[in-house]
Amino acid sequence: MRLQGTMQVNEEGRLTIGGCGVEQLARQFGTPLYIFDEAHIRENCRQFYQSFGVAAGYSRVIYAGKAFLTTAMCRIIASEGLGLDVVSGGELYTALTAGFPAKDIFFHGNNKSYAELCQALEAGIGRFVVDNFAEMELLSRLAAERGQKARVILRITPGIEAHTHKYIRTGQIDSKFGFTLPNGQAMAAAQRVKELPGLEFKGLHCHIGSQIFELEPYSQAAATMLELAAQIKAATGLITTELDLGGGFGIYYTNEDRPCSIREYAETILGRVKEEARALNLPVPQVIVEPGRSIIGPAGCTAYTVGTIKEIPGVRKYVAVDGGMTDNIRPALYGAKYEAIIANKAARPPVETVAVTGKCCESGDMLIWEAKLPRVEAGDILVVTATGAYGYTMSSNYNRLGRPAAVLVYNGSADLIIKREDFNDLLRNDVLPPRLSNPE
Repeated sequence: MRLQGTMQVNEEGRLTIGGCGVEQLARQFGTPLYIFDEAHIRENCRQFYQSFGVAAGYSRVIYAGKAFLTTAMCRIIASEGLGLDVVSGGELYTALTAGFPAKDIFFHGNNKSYAELCQALEAGIGRFVVDNFAEMELLSRLAAERGQKARVILRITPGIEAHTHKYIRTGQIDSKFGFTLPNGQAMAAAQRVKELPGLEFKGLHCHIGSQIFELEPYSQAAATMLELAAQIKAATGLITTELDLGGGFGIYYTNEDRPCSIREYAETILGRVKEEARALNLPVPQVIVEPGRSIIGPAGCTAYTVGTIKEIPGVRKYVAVDGGMTDNIRPALYGAKYEAIIANKAARPPVETVAVTGKCCESGDMLIWEAKLPRVEAGDILVVTATGAYGYTMSSNYNRLGRPAAVLVYNGSADLIIKREDFNDLLRNDVLPPRLSNPE
């Protein structure tokens, strides 16, 4: 079990985060509860900022908001000098409401709507990461009608497969994202950008997948994209001044994971880009990376209260908590693995292996199949670590369960950043037809 960020076991043998006792947080805010370690978030931001040489102008670091986005998170990201990647009108609205600088927002997505493109143009966002020809044509028309120039980066699927779960591989040819490189779509997209009014070509983008531990796929992606940049320059005269290599940097979830350091990723990517650009007689583009999980993932955890315990002799011991797949769908969706710790028994050694299950009416509602823990009892506060990414953002109201609250802890204080949903919230969007309004 690895404690991350400001997680500590105090002299009483109890878990603290950001100087706050987790048991006290559970009593004050209830469970399930997402707990975010502000100091850890900021440290991860600074590691990316420094390692990629943002201050020197070598690169830009754009936080991938889909991992976790609230108005509070937007403020933290902005204060650390990072840009923001959004993928919907809702994420864009969140960022703008938080006062995030529009010029530092990148808009992704494979099916941006008419309304979303208008919203982004009116806000004056920094970059549109264009995913397909239909979007390109519509964006051109909307920008030209407004007398604007939409600054675009073309998303390319380069045909590079990273070793990760098939649902989160995005660089291979068979993908819903981007212009395919091997079949000539990428070159055709560059030629069309040059022809269309209202568009300004800035560069190229690729994202080869998520939770990647190897350095070689990034090196290969950089080389492949720069070869494309050279071909585009020769055919169209367009210069790739920005090269966005996406995110996907792996993090630690369990002792099976061996992530590289942020500095290792940076040295590999920046070094290969410079090498290839010089070899191809191209100006060295500004490198853009889009970390999401690697910033927020290790900095978040989820606290639960243990409820029923069921032991099947010789088979398995099930420990049920008051959350589950509604607040963390990743184990059911991807087979993702996590570690856990009991906050009120944090100093005790593990003595049993249990299956941590949720309360949803689904056999697949499992959080951890084999958690090594001290003796577990009803009422214990069980903490699943590294849930900061894709926990809240992929949460649901299945079984009419309310989404949990989230708190930001820092230097001994805890602040609510997402309210807990109650029963009234679950009914907020229900509409009762008049013919059903008078029950017989």
